[in-house]
Amino acid sequence: MLEAGITGKQELTVDESVSAKTVGSGLLDVFATPSMIALMEKTASESVAPYLEEGCGTVGIKVDVSHLAATPMGMKVACETKLVQVDGRKLVFSVEASDEAGKIGEGTHERFIIQSEKFQRKANEKKK
Repeated sequence: MLEAGITGKQELTVDESVSAKTVGSGLLDVFATPSMIALMEKTASESVAPYLEEGCGTVGIKVDVSHLAATPMGMKVACETKLVQVDGRKLVFSVEASDEAGKIGEGTHERFIIQSEKFQRKANEKKK
């Protein structure tokens, strides 16, 4: 059952694939803001997946985060999320990312519970 308090945690090592230079958000070899946001979304999504009804998933609907410090290549980044509010099908998470030197990002992230097949069908209909 989905209820406030569910937590998630994931880690990665910063490499070229998540750098600002590679993802196009800058020219430097540091952890990219879009990569940090993607890690936050993935961590939140996966933290609640076991509690969803069969055939359901979540989609991100809002991200409000600050990227507080740069992380160079080779450092580990850990992301922690906590489900702080369940409002019908809307889920609100607190999100935080840290590298080996301290906090690098924080904020909130909202996701919406969807029926996966129905959602995909509606998205595909846009092509018609």
